[in-house]
Amino acid sequence: MDLCVMIEGQEGVTWEQWRALAAGCEQHGIPALFRSDHYLSVDERPGRGSLDALGTLCALGAVTSTVRLGTLVSPATFRHPAVVAKLAVTADHASGGRLELGLGAGWFEAEHAAFGLPFPDTRTRMAMFAEHVEIVRGLCDEGTFRFAGEHYRLAGVDAQPKPVQSRLPIVVGGGAGPRTVAVAARFADEYNTIYVTPDEARTRRSRVADAWRDAGRDPSTLRFSVMTGCLVARDEAELLERAGRLAEQRGSGRSAREELDAAPPAWIVGTVPAAAQRLRALADAGVDRVMLQLHLHDDLDQLELIGRDLAAAL
Repeated sequence: MDLCVMIEGQEGVTWEQWRALAAGCEQHGIPALFRSDHYLSVDERPGRGSLDALGTLCALGAVTSTVRLGTLVSPATFRHPAVVAKLAVTADHASGGRLELGLGAGWFEAEHAAFGLPFPDTRTRMAMFAEHVEIVRGLCDEGTFRFAGEHYRLAGVDAQPKPVQSRLPIVVGGGAGPRTVAVAARFADEYNTIYVTPDEARTRRSRVADAWRDAGRDPSTLRFSVMTGCLVARDEAELLERAGRLAEQRGSGRSAREELDAAPPAWIVGTVPAAAQRLRALADAGVDRVMLQLHLHDDLDQLELIGRDLAAAL
């Protein structure tokens, strides 16, 4: 199982912190760094800003050399799919072929209203998302691509340049419902789901594998991943200290112990041996990699602990 890192970029992560996070991943052997794609704090903390997700990956690609870079996930409501394809190819070239593009339908209505972005109903967003993924795939693959759908029309173009990678990896995120699974089975390379127990992961992976098979694809080619919160430490005292900082960062008003006890059951929380045990259970359920969501984005020590001690414990 691969251990990757996922950062909530909309919670005030600065460019200097992005560079430090990417450098830390490379230094400590973490294979991939993912970031959310939001424009507004989902913790509803005023004053927190967000650099554009795909713009950040373009810039990080030019100042890193080994770590893979991705979005988890970019909403179809933010950008025209042709723009997404161009940005993805740009980031792939800037990084020498290290981009992974996560795509989703979008869910955070408040940021759409704040920035004047349309937020259609769920049915419409899902239809847009399906077309969005198909168009990004078509523009990034070889040959001329044309499209005529309900929401987008492309007259036809052999978009150049193509990605450095022979096939740009597309990750579809969702709860393993029939609509996102069907889109992933047709056009994606990986399915990502969030905050699941091992039993839930096993069930969702089975649904995705069935969709892969129904689409005429070999289920053994499926990559199934999980994004979940993470708070890991060397000992109980360090764990409480991190929990206290997390409570402060999130503005929960809870004590360190209360914050620790309030962690969702699907999170990876504990000392290294306890965290490793929970990760092994996910691996046994068919999870190929885990994106560890680090809310303490300035905690480079925890990054080192994950890349060295936790990865080694697996």
